[in-house]
Amino acid sequence: MEFWGGGHVSLSLVLVGFLVLCQLEGSLGLRFVIDREECFSHDAKYMGDTIHVSFVVIKVDSTWHYTDDGVDLVIKGPGGEQIHDIRGKTSEKYDLVVQKQGVHQFCFTNKSPYHETIDFDVHAAHFTYYDQHAKDEHFTPLLEQIQKLEEALYNIQFEQHWLEAETDRQAIVNEGMSRRATHKALIESAALIGASCLQVFLLKRLFERKLGSSRV
Repeated sequence: MEFWGGGHVSLSLVLVGFLVLCQLEGSLGLRFVIDREECFSHDAKYMGDTIHVSFVVIKVDSTWHYTDDGVDLVIKGPGGEQIHDIRGKTSEKYDLVVQKQGVHQFCFTNKSPYHETIDFDVHAAHFTYYDQHAKDEHFTPLLEQIQKLEEALYNIQFEQHWLEAETDRQAIVNEGMSRRATHKALIESAALIGASCLQVFLLKRLFERKLGSSRV
């Protein structure tokens, strides 16, 4: 009888864990090039859920000009009301608690004259096993631990994506700075060589004039 009870608990643990994983909603993670304005939507089906939002401006499509102006992000609720806004940021994270079910809008605005590549990520999860299973005194602590573990793994995944985007941005910025420094050094070297040649030419002309004057 004890063996059957232990097996029953283990089986329930596996099933509950599977149900928790199945309740994870889809995530929106993409990179896009923005000219002036781009909007994306996410359907929040449950009130009280937390939606994790992050973005990183990966690069600016300009060879010679580096800008750190960032972009604006406005988050709107299902009725079109503004919930939150982020201004002039190249990188930001925000946690949105759903107050009303429905489609939420995420609108980016680029105020710079250059195209910018943005990494945008939205994660949302809903845990429903408390509603679907009886709150038995043996299962409640187990479900709580599963929820804590799932939330921790969920947050790690979200943070990892954001750090990868930050790393890509920094690599591109460093590469651009190195390329601009190389071009600047080449231009300065060419200007120095040109100035030296001009100086030699002027000294030669001056010497020839003095030599001609002395002969006369």
